[in-house]
Amino acid sequence: MNLSILKENLKQGLFVVSHLAGKNANLPILNNILIEVKKEGVRLVTTNLEMGITHFIRGKVEKEGSFTVDAKIFTDYINLLPNKKIDLIKENGILNVQCENFKTKIKTEASEDFPLIPQIEKKNKKTVKAADFKKALAKVVFAAAASEARIELSGVLFTIAKNRLILAATDSYRLAEKELEIKEETKESAEATEQKVIVPARTVQEMLRILAGTETGEGGKKEIDFYISESQILFSVDNTELISRLIEGQYPDYKQILPAAGKTTAALNRFELIRAIRASALFSKSGINDINLDFPEGKNQAIVSSASGTTGENIVKIEAETSGIDNGIIINYQYLLDGLNNIDEETVKLEVVDGNTPCLIRPLGEKGYLYIIMPIKQ
Repeated sequence: MNLSILKENLKQGLFVVSHLAGKNANLPILNNILIEVKKEGVRLVTTNLEMGITHFIRGKVEKEGSFTVDAKIFTDYINLLPNKKIDLIKENGILNVQCENFKTKIKTEASEDFPLIPQIEKKNKKTVKAADFKKALAKVVFAAAASEARIELSGVLFTIAKNRLILAATDSYRLAEKELEIKEETKESAEATEQKVIVPARTVQEMLRILAGTETGEGGKKEIDFYISESQILFSVDNTELISRLIEGQYPDYKQILPAAGKTTAALNRFELIRAIRASALFSKSGINDINLDFPEGKNQAIVSSASGTTGENIVKIEAETSGIDNGIIINYQYLLDGLNNIDEETVKLEVVDGNTPCLIRPLGEKGYLYIIMPIKQ
């Protein structure tokens, strides 16, 4: 194998794929990157058996070939090279890397030992704007369960219906939902029945990492295509593809817990609310993280407070446009901060039914997003 490639192109490709290759003691080949060199260019591949990433880059190919190489060593070394042309020559199980005055030899392993990456038939394509998709994923994935005790809650629910994609995640204590527009491949697929799949949170986080290193294009015009099979999902953006298994199971019908119209609503400045919460958090009970939100009737203010027998107490009053009855709720301040930190708008609207019903938070000025927190019951 003989190849010449620009350092910046190879570095970008390694950034995309190398993260998935980790320290796997049971199957050491998974710590490697598969490099396939063909006339049309170079294909970089990594997998952890749950998902796989493929990235294609251009290069001047003198001789075709394929091999695998330790992801960390190869990536770290390439990152240290000058921003010039790199020559890669593989002979007798050794990869010779040369860039100006840098020369090294790295041991390789046979490509035949590398696991096959599953393939999905590319039909019923769905397309979404990359910038919108990136924001939407970030706004929901934090609410997915960290534990796999209930495996379905460790993923993000994708619901596709009538040119809309609804993303939802919950750990049973809070829930985030974001809706955005998609383009379907054909009119028939757009009119198809509702489709629901559960994508692992780890896959969503990996997609966010890839998108973080991808320019979304002028005016946010860059798009992502995705395809769904019975057991897998494939995302495609630019020269990168991410394929992942889906989580089997029945996602809970979270629509049933959406609170009815709140008996009390309050519109508040998000930054003032965050500051008040952080102040009260210092005096919340350890392990409970409880703070009180009170909305006295007719006073156009919100009272954020907390008290602990070991540290003291705190009360903060902030301006709010309120309506409805005198009301209040006790909630986990960390869950509340998580939601507020994933809202971009300056003003948020809180809806409270009572102290035993979930509290609903929406950003004013942004459609299609809601966040729900279960109350702490005394």
